[in-house]
Amino acid sequence: MEPKRIREGYLVKRGSVFNTWKPMWVVLLEDGIEFYKKKSDNSPKGMIPLKGSTLTSPCQDFGKRMFVFKITTTKQQDHFFQAAFLEERDAWVRDTKKAIKCIEGGQKFARKSTRRSIRLPETIDLSALYLSMKDTEKGVKELNLEKDKKIFNHCFTGTCVIDWLVSNKSIRNRQEGLMIASSLLNEGYLQPAGDLSKTAVDSASENPFLDNPDAFYYFPDSGFFCEENSSDDDVILKEEFRGVIIKQGCLLKQGHRRKNWKVRKFVLREDPAYLHYYDPAGGEEPLGAIRLRGCVVTSVESNPDGKKSDEENLFEIITADEVHYFLQAATPKERTEWIKAIQVVSRTGK
Repeated sequence: MEPKRIREGYLVKRGSVFNTWKPMWVVLLEDGIEFYKKKSDNSPKGMIPLKGSTLTSPCQDFGKRMFVFKITTTKQQDHFFQAAFLEERDAWVRDTKKAIKCIEGGQKFARKSTRRSIRLPETIDLSALYLSMKDTEKGVKELNLEKDKKIFNHCFTGTCVIDWLVSNKSIRNRQEGLMIASSLLNEGYLQPAGDLSKTAVDSASENPFLDNPDAFYYFPDSGFFCEENSSDDDVILKEEFRGVIIKQGCLLKQGHRRKNWKVRKFVLREDPAYLHYYDPAGGEEPLGAIRLRGCVVTSVESNPDGKKSDEENLFEIITADEVHYFLQAATPKERTEWIKAIQVVSRTGK
C-alpha cells in the first residue's frame, strides 16, 4: 500500500550540490518527504527518509532568509526548506514532527480523532459550527490584537470563542465550551497564533484550547498574519504596500514575453487593492505589482493561445488597463479561494 500523503505544496529548497534556492513541489508522506521540480512530474528529484531524522525550526542559518526549517537525516545530511510565510512553515513543521514521532512509535499518522478523545456529543456538527463562527455579522469578530510588540491581524482570543459559544447557546457551560473549541482546534477549523496558544497545542493535555484573553487564534483561510509593531514614524510605505494582507502563498505565473511558467510568491492586499509577486527563493522587493481595482478575474480551461492545456487550475486576471495575467493554482479549491479573495478586494479596494 502506498504511503499516505499528509501535506503537499510549494516550498523553496536549498540545493545540496550548488546551494542555490529553488521552488519545489514538496510532498510529505508518512515515511518521508519527496520533492519534485514541478507538480506535474511523475518522478521526484529526491526523497528524504524521516525515520531517525530530526527537525530544526526556526532555522536561522541564512540570515535574512525567513521561515526556514531544517531536516537532518541519520546520515547527517541537512535539508533546508523555506515556506512563504510563518503559518505555512509552522504547519509543515507540526505535521513533519508528528510523522517522525509516529514512525518512532510504530503508529499510523492520523489527525486526532476528536469524538473518541473528547467524547463530543453526536449532535455537534463541527463544520456547521465553524461556518456559523465565520459569519461576518453574527460570528466571532476578527480583530487586530497586539502582544509582545507584535500585531496579530485577523485574530481573536480564546475567551472570545468561549463567550461566543455561550451566547450562541451551543454549550451549557464554559467547560463544555473548552471541549468543543479543542475539537475545532484538533480538526483544523481553528489555528493557534502566538506563543501561549501554540504551547498549549503542543502539550499533551486533553483540552489544548485556552479560555484565556492572552491566547490568540485565527480561522485557517482568513488571511491571518503577524507583524512587528514598529513605532518608527519615519518609515513611509508606498501607497500600494499600505493595505492589509488578505492572502499569501505560491502560485505559478506565466511570463509575458517567454510564456514560460515560474513559481512566484503572491501577496494580496486590500485598501488599496494590489497583488504583488516575488521570487520565492529570495528578495524583499517584488518583481511586479498587479493593481486590482476594477479588474476581472476568471477561471481558464485552456491556454492563452486557445489550445487545450495540460496545465490545470488556471485563472486569469485582466486589469482595468487590459493587461492579462495567467496564473495557476495547485488545486481546484486553491484556485477558487484566490479568485474569491481577488474579487472581494477588487470591488472594495481603492
